[in-house]
Amino acid sequence: MKKTIVLGASLKEERYSNQAIRMLREYGHPVVAHGLRAGQVMDVDIQTELKMYADIDTVSLYLNPQRQEEFYDYIIQLKPNRVIFNPGTENSDFYKRLIRHNIGYEEACTLVLLRTNQF
Repeated sequence: MKKTIVLGASLKEERYSNQAIRMLREYGHPVVAHGLRAGQVMDVDIQTELKMYADIDTVSLYLNPQRQEEFYDYIIQLKPNRVIFNPGTENSDFYKRLIRHNIGYEEACTLVLLRTNQF
């Protein structure tokens, strides 16, 4: 089964990235995560070093546009089907790059998509 990667993952339970990891797992989705601090959310290890995964379907972004720049190439190399730009992460410059690489994107909230069966 293809995975979702949460970029900008946080160990803090009040953060939306943390809530997204929890909800993705509750809905049965395989998840990998990358953040500034290593740790674990449920059964998901938050990695601090970028790893190349061959089976990523969705990238769920929780990084502001300035922080995203260092991840452009990484995300494109993952070849996901889509990138979800959660509220506050919208980035028209990155959209153009994704389009050039035939990667879909959505301005949406991962939590809402899950709750409304649109994920």
